[in-house]
Amino acid sequence: MNITFNERDEFQRKQIAEKAIQLLRADVEISPMVIDGSWGTGKTEFCHKLINLMAEDETHHLIYVDAFQADHADEPLLTVLAEVINILPSEEAQESFIQKAIPAARYGLKTLAKAGVAHLLRQDAADVVNDFDKEIQKAANKAIDASVESVLKDHVKASESLKALQETLQGIAQEKPIVLFVDELDRCRPNFAVNMLEIIKHTFNVEGVQFVLVTNTQQLRSSINHCYGETVDAQRYLDKFLKYSFSLPQVKGLNTYQETSVSLSHYKNLVKKSNALESLRLQECGSIRIIEQIIKVNKLSLREVETLVRHLEVYVALSQQGHLSNNTIFGYKALTVLAIAIYSIRPKLGNAILSQTFDAKDVGNILGKIGLTAPTDHHRPDEMELICYLICSNNCKNSEIFTPEGDENQDTWNSYADDYFRGSFYRPGHGFVSICKDALTVLSLH
Repeated sequence: MNITFNERDEFQRKQIAEKAIQLLRADVEISPMVIDGSWGTGKTEFCHKLINLMAEDETHHLIYVDAFQADHADEPLLTVLAEVINILPSEEAQESFIQKAIPAARYGLKTLAKAGVAHLLRQDAADVVNDFDKEIQKAANKAIDASVESVLKDHVKASESLKALQETLQGIAQEKPIVLFVDELDRCRPNFAVNMLEIIKHTFNVEGVQFVLVTNTQQLRSSINHCYGETVDAQRYLDKFLKYSFSLPQVKGLNTYQETSVSLSHYKNLVKKSNALESLRLQECGSIRIIEQIIKVNKLSLREVETLVRHLEVYVALSQQGHLSNNTIFGYKALTVLAIAIYSIRPKLGNAILSQTFDAKDVGNILGKIGLTAPTDHHRPDEMELICYLICSNNCKNSEIFTPEGDENQDTWNSYADDYFRGSFYRPGHGFVSICKDALTVLSLH
């Protein structure tokens, strides 16, 4: 990812990155360093910006590892080593490193496998003690002894191989120090995340090699407790591994208006860059008012905004633009955008709308509305209230909060609804909620 702080720095984090780089270059033992942040605070983007900023001076080998992408392989050691190989300048250097790395990886895995075999053999011997004669028990014991002896020999070989690997890494780092950024550890399976921590501690404790973990430490503590039980003090366990931590706050001195502006700006940038959405003017047309309201009321994080845009792209891909094309009557577009947002941030409400079991209060909560305000001769009704009226009036539980009282008021709201669907065959009473249901059906692949 080539993004830099010069392109976008809504949260004013460049100073934080500069100080982190200063620490990584200082003669201070801060590795592994943790960049901590809750879900959706922009940790990955910050990490890439930090790497790109640090790369400007070419003082270090900088390696980015997406731990979550490698989670399926279940071998954190091989994951990291594979990324180290990429920084080596020639095929000859890469081949030499591979020859050093393979024994360390192989003996480490082999030792674990044989330890497991020995355990299984002991378990089998215990289970059949009353069913088989002593000769079979002796054979089992002999197999166990041979396995244990083999395990001990492999421990020696593993130790020798590990030392050779560490010396090779140190040689590389003497020419140019190495910093490995391990991202998305909090999204990995608990066993993989904990194994990665232990690999970093025991294998990569090498002069000139530093680690930066980009993660949510609260989730990391949960992974530790999952692996070792709730009685383990997960923070004390982490303290054995981690030398220095700092947090990325969700906001840095931003008020609600500024926070909304940052997320809305992120939405507009993503839509503008999207090949699927760029021609639909979703960052310009009236539907942006709905997006802005949803971001503001629900305090959408940058990650949640990215999820929303992804679902817009999915809808367009599955429906060939559907109700989001430029020539779509505004009412269709507005309700479709709302439905996609609901699917993204309140999937349970989306399912309830599909099954016609939704609550008007839940729709109102998405848009920050609790009822209808009577329009006056000089003022149109509140737009978000009008949308709630379109979806909820006489259609759902607690529908009365968005249903006008009296025929005259009903006619007034119907008239404004007509404006949203001018030129369309749709009229109030035809069920505007069905427009939302159409979009939700597309997204749920029904």
